Amino acid sequence: MQRAEAHDDWVPAGECTLPTADQPLRVAEFDRLFRTATRTVTRPAPTLLRLELHASAEQTARDLANRESGCCSFFDFTVSRDRETVRMNIEVPAEHTHVLTGIEAQATAALEEAR
Repeated sequence: MQRAEAHDDWVPAGECTLPTADQPLRVAEFDRLFRTATRTVTRPAPTLLRLELHASAEQTARDLANRESGCCSFFDFTVSRDRETVRMNIEVPAEHTHVLTGIEAQATAALEEAR
């Protein structure tokens, strides 16, 4: 998947209050996080995506989760940390699983690219 396609896969048209011009920038921020910090990507449930990130990415993950929740209120982000890993859970209502699928595809592509 190319990066431009990743944007179209998960930015929820008409539901995101982030200005349209800023949406590709936000997707790029997530892409950087995914490329530089992702250890694993799992989908324990259709409405839940779990990312394990390097501990050094904690502040970036929390910042992005905060800002994304502010413009797309249906996201429920939970960021937690143990010694060496940050876990970012992203949950959405059932009607938004397509958005989560797009984020999963972007994170997986970034992880594979980094390997």
